[in-house]
Amino acid sequence: MKIKIITALILIAASLSSCSGVPTPNLTSTPDSTRTPVPSPTITHTPSPTPTVQQWLYPYTIGGLRRHKFKSGDIRIVNQLEKTDIYTRYLIAYPSDDLTITGIMQVPVEGRAPFPVIVMNHGYFNRADYFPGDGSDRAAEYLNKHGYLTLSSDYRSWGSSDIGPSLFYSGLAIDVVNLMNAIPSIPQVDPNRIGMWGHSMGGGVTMKVLEIDSRVKAAVLYSTVSADNADLIERWGPGCIGDIASGEQLLGCNSSDVLPLDLPPGLLSAYMDATTDAALLRDVSPIFHLDLVTAPVQINYGTADGKTLAGTPPEWSKKLYQAFKDAGKDAKLFAYDGEFHSFNGDAWLAFMERSAHFFDQYVKNSP
Repeated sequence: MKIKIITALILIAASLSSCSGVPTPNLTSTPDSTRTPVPSPTITHTPSPTPTVQQWLYPYTIGGLRRHKFKSGDIRIVNQLEKTDIYTRYLIAYPSDDLTITGIMQVPVEGRAPFPVIVMNHGYFNRADYFPGDGSDRAAEYLNKHGYLTLSSDYRSWGSSDIGPSLFYSGLAIDVVNLMNAIPSIPQVDPNRIGMWGHSMGGGVTMKVLEIDSRVKAAVLYSTVSADNADLIERWGPGCIGDIASGEQLLGCNSSDVLPLDLPPGLLSAYMDATTDAALLRDVSPIFHLDLVTAPVQINYGTADGKTLAGTPPEWSKKLYQAFKDAGKDAKLFAYDGEFHSFNGDAWLAFMERSAHFFDQYVKNSP
């Protein structure tokens, strides 16, 4: 039966070929030996090299951030929010690379311009609960009383800022440097007198900024996270992948690194590889690059901090201080007995008085 079907198909094909005027090929014919054969061109495809883990991560390392092409502009006042006897508070917005970042500016009521400026770097907040100025407003008011204009960035993905990735705090540091770049657009400030204050995660951001920008005259760290990213990953994990546009904290995620769903797969894979690679973590951890720090640093911590997962162990502040001393850098360490992650009462006042004197010495009265 099969032979009959095949034979019938051959006959039909021959019939269609003759009807269309297309000759049936002679399978037994030999090629014309008088023709010179034309060789077919040889096309070779060189595959694009696949980026290595180091290449994917380089823009987020200390070295990569120092070579980053920052794109900034002017600070724009969005709204006046409040006026007191001490300060006038404004909601501001400014460009940071391709994003618009919001924040708070507080201008002292007393004193004469141009004012020295303190950039305030807030700690971690659940994005859904965060409000501009959270975590830095109390300290900003104290510094306003002492003649400092204060600027507090919301950072990308917090407040009303645009959403953007921030691996190992890199994006947050970029937003702070771009805020510094925009300072000359404020007529009331002296752009040559800049200090920096960072609480918790904001201390980690401050450490990154100190190693990529030398304009900061002095920095105060308050209950800072570790400057060694291996410590952060051990305590809070490598981060979470999810939709941060919703503003919701991902279930079970204790890390400040919430990685957008639209990260390139190669970058996401490289990031996860780096979280378990000691050599790669050194490239992104400020504690291993303290030779780049030019500003004096004051470190403040509470001896009872770190008892909950949200806190920062005192050992992190001690470890950073020792690393500064080993590097021959100007650093001071102060412990506040019995204080937790945020200080209160007399301890808070002592801490802020110490901070203000420190800024007076190195920022306000700097040449």
